[in-house]
Amino acid sequence: MCSCGCNTCETKAPLLTEGVLFEQPISENLLYHIKNGKPLTENTFRYGSTAFINLWKEARTLYSRNILDVGDEDEHILLETHLGEYGMFEGERVPLDLPMLEEEEELEELTRDDQADLLKFGRSMKGKVPAQMYTWILSKIDNLKYLPGMTPEKIKAIILKDYSNQLSEAKYQGKEVSLGKPKRGGAKKFYVYVMNPKTKKVKKVSFGDTSGLSAKINNAKARKAFADRHDCKNKKDKTKAGYWSCRLPRYASLLGLKGSYSGFW
Repeated sequence: MCSCGCNTCETKAPLLTEGVLFEQPISENLLYHIKNGKPLTENTFRYGSTAFINLWKEARTLYSRNILDVGDEDEHILLETHLGEYGMFEGERVPLDLPMLEEEEELEELTRDDQADLLKFGRSMKGKVPAQMYTWILSKIDNLKYLPGMTPEKIKAIILKDYSNQLSEAKYQGKEVSLGKPKRGGAKKFYVYVMNPKTKKVKKVSFGDTSGLSAKINNAKARKAFADRHDCKNKKDKTKAGYWSCRLPRYASLLGLKGSYSGFW
């Protein structure tokens, strides 16, 4: 549970801090999380791999310089652990705060020919899919090839199926849309596209007062009255207008509203 009671803080994706000037290039792997709204805890790299550790290392560097803003779960890892950093143990360089088995079994890798075949398959996607999805495909290959019983054919089938599902999740009436990002307009004052967990289809949810009343985001009494009146603490269904109305302050900057409060009304 998050501290503000909205039940969404823990899934917040990393964002670049507005107004901060910096010249350091950002890797494609981190850009994938920023552009696709995915927290770092949902990365697809094989646990303990170099790519897995480097992603946390890069995020830690940017976060420490106030360049990157992250959600509660990612922030907990960055603040309370040293994941992404290395230390020396008995003369050996080891990753910190990365739990491993004391006697870890050797993972059975694919043959060199199979790995070369998969790499060729992955690289063939370059230019055919968006850049962030190309990075996702390569990381997915790296993640799957260590699992028992996997063959190049199985891995290719899994990747193509997952990629197809991701494309369908971001389409509404034939057009690509952004999920979970409220916008102005529509049948009411605001609207947002969400994934219906039951039908696995994208749904458009319209919400907001159309009577001309202004949103009193910074008024504590008004927020409490709204939350009590609409039973916001029990609004947990993202496919319903009430869920988004109760969390309107969290999206004030996206909707052009003046306010800094980020919890319920």
